[in-house]
Amino acid sequence: MAEVIRMPLLSDTMTEGKIVTWNKKVGDKVKSDDVLADVETDKATMEVTGYVDGTLLYIGVPAGEAAKINQIIAIVGKDGEDYKGLLDKEGAATAAPAKTAEAPKAAEAAQPSTINQQPSTKVALPAGAKEIRMPLLSDTMTEGKIVAWNKKVGDTVKSDDVLADVETDKATMEVVGYEEGTLLYIGVEAGKAAKINEIIAIVGKPGTDVSAYVAAEKSGANNAPAAAVSNDKAAASEPTSNPQPSAAAGEQAATDQPANGRVKASPLAKKLAAEKGIDISKVNGSGDNGRVTKKDVDSYVPSAATQKVAITPTAVANPLGGLEGHTDIPLTQMRKVIARRLGESKFSAPHFYLTMSINMDNAITARVAMNEVSPVKISFNDMIIKASAMALRKHPDVNSSWMGEFIRQNHHVHIGSALALPEGLIVPVIRFADQKTLSQIAADAKELYGKAKDKKLQPAEFSGNTFTISNLGMMDIDEFTAIINPPDSAILAVGAIKEVVVKKGDGFGVTNVMKLTLSCDHRSVDGAVGAAFLQTLKKYLENPVTMLV
Repeated sequence: MAEVIRMPLLSDTMTEGKIVTWNKKVGDKVKSDDVLADVETDKATMEVTGYVDGTLLYIGVPAGEAAKINQIIAIVGKDGEDYKGLLDKEGAATAAPAKTAEAPKAAEAAQPSTINQQPSTKVALPAGAKEIRMPLLSDTMTEGKIVAWNKKVGDTVKSDDVLADVETDKATMEVVGYEEGTLLYIGVEAGKAAKINEIIAIVGKPGTDVSAYVAAEKSGANNAPAAAVSNDKAAASEPTSNPQPSAAAGEQAATDQPANGRVKASPLAKKLAAEKGIDISKVNGSGDNGRVTKKDVDSYVPSAATQKVAITPTAVANPLGGLEGHTDIPLTQMRKVIARRLGESKFSAPHFYLTMSINMDNAITARVAMNEVSPVKISFNDMIIKASAMALRKHPDVNSSWMGEFIRQNHHVHIGSALALPEGLIVPVIRFADQKTLSQIAADAKELYGKAKDKKLQPAEFSGNTFTISNLGMMDIDEFTAIINPPDSAILAVGAIKEVVVKKGDGFGVTNVMKLTLSCDHRSVDGAVGAAFLQTLKKYLENPVTMLV
């Protein structure tokens, strides 16, 4: 069955996206991880992935033109498959024929039985009803987990209402429906995940019956997740004339609501409460108008807090009477994507490693002097970011990306600085780091790290890196090797600054040494290129005044 590709929500303020270029043309074979188009939003130019295998049958928005959120921009299906019914449902029967595939007419003649059978099985969405689909909230997202629904079936919603809080691989973000009406259907319950573009809700006029449409969508969605199918069954069996939540999301929302309305809480507080099994309605909020914050959840102590541990009697006699046991920890969306992307990087990119020792005596002295005049405290990591950015400017081969059929050499320098969170690793990006002063880099880094810890980073703030730095020196690690962060060609692993005894003149003395290890993708960076980059980086760090010239 053909699948529509819609314009995703790529930033929290985005209302439309401009197609910069199509990377595929009608008739091309596409894979689920192929980048179909580059889209310019109000924040950045990002890549749109269809997450569907098949043939590109239709392009609805030419390059250079803009599409509204959720507008159909492409259709992918089998060769010669009739997709016009999908456009008819959207009221787009008059779409320009020049944008469609040239082959459908011949395919219709070759496969009349298939085409004739489809109209009888298709059920159109009732007039005035609109689908709300899972948007693309980050460049690496493939699915989003519904943390909480802020509306329940039967509620009136406005175009700017936040319908749900969604956990992606990078952060917990808010989903806005951009439609007005009554919430008729919830397709994915809280705690469950939905694939990109999967229907998560339907909004329309009060009393509109969407059960037939939901049932038709369910029967035709061959690749729909089991959780979404079960929800659709529940929704289809309930008449919307007396709307009730068809998923546990609605039930949970009802239980979380006091008599005068829903609990006021930040998305992060709701997520943490759900993870800890805390009834958020019992948490006293310290924010404005009693709003529950992350701090409130962290400090809340349930009266009977228990941890779910699976315990099984030991098969071996234990004189101490102990029991074997384990705790199963569900994967966060962030952890899932980290595992997938770094696994792909490690086993597809041929890594090699270069290690160099840096004398940090001058850097330590220079940092003390700079912090006496800097408006923001400059860290050693800030100095490494600045030095790396300047070295990348001199060695553009390292500031590159392997693109399969070609190497993309980036003209800008965006440094990703890896940050460890309880949920996993995230990489805030300091943009144009080579053009910024050390104090500007320090200020940017401090702001981004704070947002990351509060889960307030926006997609434009954790995407677009051209080089990455991973620093474990503050955790007393001498040296390590890091896995390249796609699509970068290299990542710098930073160890701790250690005092070592060295020969000085006729005697011995103590010096401060830091070890750096550069992991390189051998497809785009050769050994000599990586070594030359480290030599330049070494000169900047060992004589920091050169970074100020």
